[in-house]
Amino acid sequence: MRSETRKNTKRVPSFRKLLRTSKIKLDNKLKNKQYKQQSAAKKYRKEQKKLREAVRDAISRKPFPLEEYKKKQVGKFGKREEDEEEDALPLDMMDEDDLKLMEDLAQKASFLTRDLSSNEPVHVKKRKRESVIDKYEKVPRRMQTEPEKEVIHLLPIKDKGGIIPQTVEKPVVNVAQDEEEDTEEMEEEEDFSEEPLPVFTPEEMAAQRRQKLQERKMHIAALASAILSEPDNNIKKLKELRAMLMEQDPNVAVIVRKLVMVSLMEVFKDIVPSYKIRPLTEAEKATKVKKETQKLREFEEGLVSQYKFYLENLEQTIKDWKQRKLKKSNVISLKAYKGLAEIAVKCLCELLVALPHFNFHNNIIVLIVPLMNDASKMISELCFEAVKKLFKQDKLGYASLGVVKVISGLVRGRNYDVRPEVLKVFLHLRIKEVELQKDSEDIAPKKKFMTYKEKRKNLSRMQRKWKKAEEKLERELLEAEASESKEKKLKLHTETLNIVFVTYFRILKKAQKSPLLPAVLEGLAKFAHLINVEFFDDLLIVLHSLIASGGLSYRESLHCILSAFHILSGQGDVLNIDPMKFYTHLYKTLFSLHAGGTNGDTEIVLQCLDVMFAKRRKQVSQQRALAFLKRLSTLALHVLPNSSVGILATNRVLMQTFPKMDLLLDNESQGSGVYLPELDEPEHCNAQNTALWELHLLQRHYHPTVQKFAAHLIVGAPTEGSGALSLDLSQRPATELFEAYSMRGMTFNPPVASVTPRRKVPSHLSWFSADFLSLFCNDELMFVQKAVIRS
Repeated sequence: MRSETRKNTKRVPSFRKLLRTSKIKLDNKLKNKQYKQQSAAKKYRKEQKKLREAVRDAISRKPFPLEEYKKKQVGKFGKREEDEEEDALPLDMMDEDDLKLMEDLAQKASFLTRDLSSNEPVHVKKRKRESVIDKYEKVPRRMQTEPEKEVIHLLPIKDKGGIIPQTVEKPVVNVAQDEEEDTEEMEEEEDFSEEPLPVFTPEEMAAQRRQKLQERKMHIAALASAILSEPDNNIKKLKELRAMLMEQDPNVAVIVRKLVMVSLMEVFKDIVPSYKIRPLTEAEKATKVKKETQKLREFEEGLVSQYKFYLENLEQTIKDWKQRKLKKSNVISLKAYKGLAEIAVKCLCELLVALPHFNFHNNIIVLIVPLMNDASKMISELCFEAVKKLFKQDKLGYASLGVVKVISGLVRGRNYDVRPEVLKVFLHLRIKEVELQKDSEDIAPKKKFMTYKEKRKNLSRMQRKWKKAEEKLERELLEAEASESKEKKLKLHTETLNIVFVTYFRILKKAQKSPLLPAVLEGLAKFAHLINVEFFDDLLIVLHSLIASGGLSYRESLHCILSAFHILSGQGDVLNIDPMKFYTHLYKTLFSLHAGGTNGDTEIVLQCLDVMFAKRRKQVSQQRALAFLKRLSTLALHVLPNSSVGILATNRVLMQTFPKMDLLLDNESQGSGVYLPELDEPEHCNAQNTALWELHLLQRHYHPTVQKFAAHLIVGAPTEGSGALSLDLSQRPATELFEAYSMRGMTFNPPVASVTPRRKVPSHLSWFSADFLSLFCNDELMFVQKAVIRS
């Protein structure tokens, strides 16, 4: 048995040996092994079948008494009945005791397998024709006087006489003996446990833990440095480092696993090549190559396998945390799994951004995208930032297309029950004017090289020679340019945008009341100019119905307006559509802007005004422009300084774009009628009959930049001269000025200079410090200063 076990337990071949062994050789070895196993199993089944047949036949054939054999023989051989009667034993001449003894023997003699009443000789059949059953029947049997015991059938033995079955009695379990053995073992364990274990103080345990942790850190650092120094020769150490992810010491398991995760991530970022490693074909494996090439192949295969195992470990860590699943070893507690999962997510995000070209990048995308909708805020933000970085650095579009596909499937699979941030990631896609670039490329003639016939026909011999050299140089320059094909990039961007728009349109159609609607409208506002013209009418109808329904918030309605005008300002110029309803809605809701710190909607309003007036100046009437100029000037009195600066910058654009806006700078009313500020129709409010008196109040505003804009608008917004603005203010758009003068960080732009008073401040007003006074703007500061001096 020992030899058999030694044969079965062969040495497992090493990883390097498996790499060197060809696939054909491995397949042949596997086929031979399977054939041997099948033949051995077939032989064993045949022997067992023969044994079962022999036992079944022996059980079915029980010996009959002599009288029954006699009756059967009479029935079978009717012609020889008279001869048998003459040769039969005269039973009436025998004593009763002898007759009874013969009958008992006939019933008990189980070895009688032939008819004793027949006159046929015993050895009629040849020895060769004797069957297995006949040989088995000739074996003497034992009377069943003792109670039957359970038997275990073994493999039979075959000798000259035939097959001899082998059996063994099943051992009877002695319960009392087992109990005694158990008690003895328990006593031994108790004796062993009685030995005193070493007891450590908390200080000693902490020191021991620090020592173990330091040893693990040194080991990790040594392995990582060895791998980074010579990756080709130390690929086995990469496997050793990855094996430390299964650290079993409960004192240092959590920290060691975190360190190994981060170390492996940095190692892979350094040693991974700048190309994707593909598996070798059968023909490539069969061909002989140089030692350097073979070494490179082994390194690449080992690197891909270890990278795959590492990603699987990270995935399993995240799954265990999500499922609140503990391992059998219980080395790590359930609370520690969250920290491990966060480190695993960080590593995956780093690899997603750093290695978009390498193997298994799509697998990382499939892991990261669902975590964007995770309940943990930290993990979801990590995934958001990683996807944003990926979109920003993806120049060609392969990675962006993969992420967009997974996000679309996630939104549809969750029945649109995802966080709005998942769709807001689409806003960071690097896709601009794709369709316009495609049209320009189609119109522009492509450069073609002359054929041989054209050269022969149109050029001389010397010209053909120079032309050939020139074309060769141009081809080399095109190959050395190393820039991706524009057509391929255009195709990828088009496919990506199609998936984005399909996701947006599904939500507009099926989930209009979901929290994803603001993100959808914001995305449509950014990419609306890339939508096909065929969908413009339907999309504008949907946007207007959403606004008219009244179920949208103010910010959502602004996004609808912005989307509609982006559509009409791009390819929608050719359409004959009057968006008067959108103008009216914006004019009516301008006073809904928040005047406090949460004035983020002002930026969207400024974008809408820029698209509605600056880019559609030919489609806007003078009455409409005057009405918006008057209402915006009134609005600038009520909002924060940065909003006022942005609104006044928009008024400056209106006054420079539409020449007759200086009507509002004159006190005399023009035309007939009275200005109706409460009317919601900009075309019929008679704005030409009023004046911009708000600018005089804004000239006394506490913010210096607002004062400059108000003074500039009062003199008619000139582009040059004494009333012109500085280049810093005149060349910046309204949205940029709004962000530049923002007060989110509780800062004042420009900073207020502290003014020291000329006279000493009295003691009862000493709480007026310079820091407190610096919070006021110039006018208020001077007013307080004068009041202090007078007192």
